[in-house]
Amino acid sequence: MLTVAVQMDPLDSINIAGDSTFALMLSAQARGHKLFHYAPEDLNYSAGRVWTKAHPVTVQRVEGNHFRFGEPVSLDLGDEADVVLMRQDPPFDLGYITATHLLERIADRTLVVNDPAQVRNAPEKVWVLDFAQFMPPTLVTRSVEEAKAFLAEHGEIVVKPLHGNGGKAIFKIGRDGANLSSLIEVFNTAYREPHMVQAFLPDIAKGDKRIVLVDGAVAGAINRLPGEGEIRSNLAVGGSAAKTELTDREKEICAVLGPELKKRGLLFVGIDVIGGQWLTEINVTSPTGIVAIDRFNGTDTGAMIWAAIEARVAARG
Repeated sequence: MLTVAVQMDPLDSINIAGDSTFALMLSAQARGHKLFHYAPEDLNYSAGRVWTKAHPVTVQRVEGNHFRFGEPVSLDLGDEADVVLMRQDPPFDLGYITATHLLERIADRTLVVNDPAQVRNAPEKVWVLDFAQFMPPTLVTRSVEEAKAFLAEHGEIVVKPLHGNGGKAIFKIGRDGANLSSLIEVFNTAYREPHMVQAFLPDIAKGDKRIVLVDGAVAGAINRLPGEGEIRSNLAVGGSAAKTELTDREKEICAVLGPELKKRGLLFVGIDVIGGQWLTEINVTSPTGIVAIDRFNGTDTGAMIWAAIEARVAARG
């Protein structure tokens, strides 16, 4: 039995029908592991110790009655937990980054999934630039002039925040460039970092494939289809899921990424591919999609993830 501390958002706010963290908690409980829940803002550090106020928790797939807390305890994450699941949703802001710094201090004693230093070093729309051979034409900039030049070269473009998530604030700009200057001005006001500009891929109408890799191996995939009048296919903004298979190009992408993910301790990762060939994101913070993948494929991705976690804990001795 493992003691598992789950760092995540409030349990009463999740959608248990599709939430990947909840599915992982159910799977852990079924394997006999003991679960604790805590919020990232409850982390504390002193004299080498990292601890938190945590609730023992049991879960069940009953809408409206899906969890039960025990009395809160002070849980030493370095000495009393075997595994920490870092599963709070982005934004990938200073609060998120600080949590990775704190958890990094116990990572030699407790398995943190995903590895906190590697999560910090692999922002989802930045680390993907290391694999530019698989990406659509991409520009990272705050410059209106550079964005206009990129539009002139590629005809239609998409502009999105470099550290956005869940399909939020993604804009398509047409050939006439209407509103591009205003959009960049708004983004420059809202964000201090540069923004991502990419050539628009018409194949997005056919879907955006989420492929889940577990310890570097492909666990499964779903095709996420945009809603009516949308270019965004994220399930959080109204997209729908469909069964799918991997193309040869997607298999090539996974073969290149897999060993690097495994080496970095990025055990549960979701990558996004458009048109069967264009890699757009590598999601390492709190990837989703396993519930839909298992529903379409009859698989048990949660069990696959826990088998990988248990093997890593056992290898530590």
